[in-house]
Amino acid sequence: MSDTKTMVPDKDALARVGREVRKRLKADRRVHKIPTDDAEIFALGEFATPNECQRLMHMIDVVAVPSTLYAGTEQEGFRTSYSGNFDSRDPFVAAISRRMDDTLGLKSALGETIQGQRYLPGQQFKPHHDFFFPGQSYWEDERRRGGQRSWTAMLFLNDVPAGGETEFPKLELAITPKEGVLLMWNNAGPDGVPNLSTLHAGTPVIDGAKYVITKWYRTRKWG
Repeated sequence: MSDTKTMVPDKDALARVGREVRKRLKADRRVHKIPTDDAEIFALGEFATPNECQRLMHMIDVVAVPSTLYAGTEQEGFRTSYSGNFDSRDPFVAAISRRMDDTLGLKSALGETIQGQRYLPGQQFKPHHDFFFPGQSYWEDERRRGGQRSWTAMLFLNDVPAGGETEFPKLELAITPKEGVLLMWNNAGPDGVPNLSTLHAGTPVIDGAKYVITKWYRTRKWG
């Protein structure tokens, strides 16, 4: 038997989830595919109302603490934002979370707790991948907690006067934050292999502040 599954954990599940979400998003006329042949990135405008975005920004201010990295991957100055997890039992948070699930067509059980992030002038998140590298020390814990990350859903909560783009350097793409826009991407390719071209960064904010919420989806029940 081939050792591909050992070399690429959750390969079949990543391919299956990719097919399901791809079909769902392509059938949604509200969703726009970002032009690139090397990754699957989609955007949906007006996902959240201005009032909802303001409320979420206030919630981030309440829970925000200095952002962290996975054990063993720490680098000084790599992630300098503030972030915090929301209470998934909060009815407002749960409603936003369900809308994300419904947009992608994924079961709620696959989704991690929504995390809010705040970037002030000069703060950034240097280029990184959202999927997990099985060779890292954190992998065994994450394998038990739901396996590989499949899709990422990121909601921009405000316009940023300057800087703060979500940049995909390998794709030569930079997405400017716009209030209420939901950005979604597949962290794997159609074959279920994690896609190195999804390397992305939160570029330094130059003017103003940047607020986003992010939900990551696993291949199995999270947690």
